Amino acid sequence: MLFRVALAVAVLVIFVYGLVDVIRTEGRLTRGISKPAWIIVMIILPVLGAILWLLIGRPRGTGPVPQAYPHPSAPDDDPDFLRNLEARRRNQAEAERLRKLKEDLDAKSRENDRKGRRGTDEHDADGLK
Repeated sequence: MLFRVALAVAVLVIFVYGLVDVIRTEGRLTRGISKPAWIIVMIILPVLGAILWLLIGRPRGTGPVPQAYPHPSAPDDDPDFLRNLEARRRNQAEAERLRKLKEDLDAKSRENDRKGRRGTDEHDADGLK
């Protein structure tokens, strides 16, 4: 009796594992027959279908089934994000440097304008002009 229960559990485990593996495998990666055909074989012949799937139909050299859509990575793990972040930081630093240079240039220009006006006023007052 215990042997029959253990055998039934083993059959169920093999069937469920094989069926889930077929379902999770991308259709273009199945070998032998199409993915829907493998599912039908698994349902009609549970143990034999699972064994055939594992020996014949399953893609070779694959562990876990590759995901159709890659999972998003955290921003600090994404090299493109980090590269863009560094470029943005450099651009902001350059923009700040240019802003300061422009302010300095404007300040010198205003100072020269004041000196020029003061010099003209002095010449007018002396009557030298």
